[in-house]
Amino acid sequence: MDFNNIKNELFSDYLKEIPNKLQENFNALEEAEISTDTFSFYTSVASVYSSKIEGEDIDIDSYIKHKKFGISFLPDYTKKIDDLYNAYTFAKTNVLNKTTISKAHQLLSKHLVAKHWQGKLRTTNMYVTSPDGKIEYVAALPQEVEAEMKNFYRNIELLLKQKLTLQEVFFFASIIHLVFVKIHPFNDGNGRCGRLFEKWFLGQKLGEKAWFVPSERNYYEQHQIYYNNLRKLGLEYTELNYSKALPFLLMLPNSLPII
Repeated sequence: MDFNNIKNELFSDYLKEIPNKLQENFNALEEAEISTDTFSFYTSVASVYSSKIEGEDIDIDSYIKHKKFGISFLPDYTKKIDDLYNAYTFAKTNVLNKTTISKAHQLLSKHLVAKHWQGKLRTTNMYVTSPDGKIEYVAALPQEVEAEMKNFYRNIELLLKQKLTLQEVFFFASIIHLVFVKIHPFNDGNGRCGRLFEKWFLGQKLGEKAWFVPSERNYYEQHQIYYNNLRKLGLEYTELNYSKALPFLLMLPNSLPII
């Protein structure tokens, strides 16, 4: 999978659909006044809403009280979100690559998978199921995962070396998110990883302001649309049709507050 092949097919339509003031909307992003040197409001927002997409019972007000003011809750209420917060914090000061992707998964999956699977690619079949147990997606076969991820890393490495427009950065960030969750290379935490890697790529290309993009909150608030857009590509990894990815790719730029 060459990410540029997806761009060649979809980017002209993407440019027609994204907000006209994408640059202005991005430039208007600012860190929240509540943030400090040791606490980031937007990292909390990202961690909470990315976790809520996966069914975690947590609200942003309680988590801010826990994270900024040290108010104690039952450990089960905050530990997975704390792990994800640590992964976002790690990403902000490290280059996105194979080694750091593994480390980020190790951090965010501390309370999701057994220790020997943290940061490790899966070796079993992987299915995404609906709440009623229906199979909604069949991920890459275990014998394919290593090669698919090798190609994934290579695409990211090439993109990080290229000079890209703002529109291209947003486009490829969404592609990174989409391709990763379709490979589904880990035993758990794939959705959290995909959303983190999307934001991480934005941060690598656009700097600190990128971490203020409220994408995770947008995906949660539209989580049925989010999942429907993921489903549009097909049921099985070998049959995915990326020509149908445009609705998903447009969700990131439309996460920006409009000025």
